Amino acid sequence: MSEPWLSADDVAMHLGVTKDTVYAWIADKGMPAHKVGRLWKFQASEVDAWVRSGGSSAGGAA
Repeated sequence: MSEPWLSADDVAMHLGVTKDTVYAWIADKGMPAHKVGRLWKFQASEVDAWVRSGGSSAGGAA
C-alpha cells in the first residue's frame, strides 16, 4: 500500500514546528516537498530521512 501524502499542516504537527518553519525549510534548506498545484505535499518517510540526515539543522536559521 502506498504512503499517503501529507499537507504542510500535517508535517508541521508531525515535527512539532510551525507551518511557517516548514515553508522556510523548503525554501532555505531543501526539505523534500512536492508542489501539487498551489499546495505543497510531503511523504513522511522522505521528511523523516531528511531530518535524520541533519537537513533541518544544516546552515542558516529557520
